[in-house]
Amino acid sequence: MTKVYPNAVVPHTQPPLSAATHNPLVLTVWKKSLLFNCHGFTVFDSNGNLVFRVDNYAAGTKAEIVLMDAAGLSLLTIRRKRLSLLDNWLVYDGETTVNPRFTVTKHVNLLNTKSLAHVSVTIAGSKTKKVIYEIEGSYTQRCCGVYDDKRRRVAEIKRKEAVEGATFGGDVFRLFVHHEIDSTVAMALVVVLDQMFP
Repeated sequence: MTKVYPNAVVPHTQPPLSAATHNPLVLTVWKKSLLFNCHGFTVFDSNGNLVFRVDNYAAGTKAEIVLMDAAGLSLLTIRRKRLSLLDNWLVYDGETTVNPRFTVTKHVNLLNTKSLAHVSVTIAGSKTKKVIYEIEGSYTQRCCGVYDDKRRRVAEIKRKEAVEGATFGGDVFRLFVHHEIDSTVAMALVVVLDQMFP
C-alpha cells in the first residue's frame, strides 16, 4: 500500500512552516482524521512528517472547526457566521472567537463561475473590508488556486499524482504553498472550501 501516514509526530516546539525559498512548500492533505471514528484532515510535509490536523467527532458541516499543529496545539478556529445570507466563515487566531483574522465568503455571482470564494480583512478603525485573496477553480475536482490582490498565485490545490501504479481519490491531494502566504492560512482555506463544497 502506498504510504500516506506520517513518519513521526513533529513536536510543537518546531518553528512554524514557511516557504522561505522560492520553491513552494508542498503538503500532502489527507481528508481523514488520525483519531478513530472522527472526521477531519491530516496533513504531511514532503518528508512524511505530520504538520497539521483537524479532528471532528461528527460528520457533516460543522459550526466550528479547529486547525491544530502536529502536537494538537490550536492554531486557528474557523466558525461559520450565523444569520448570514451568504456562506461566510470567520477565522480566528488560536481558540479565541474575538476579532477575526479574516473572513472567507462563498462567491455567488453567476457571471463569474470560476471564482469560488474571496478572503477579506477588515481595515483597522473602520467597517470597510478589503479582499486579500481570491480562490478560483474547482475544489471538488481538487484543482484550484489562491490569488492575492496582485493576481499572483500564492497557493494551489492539485490532485496527488499516481505513485507506482497506485492512484489516489479526492481524499488525498497536494497543497502547494508559495512564500507570499502562510501555510497555516492556506490550510485554513482548504478546511473552509471543504465546508463550502462538500
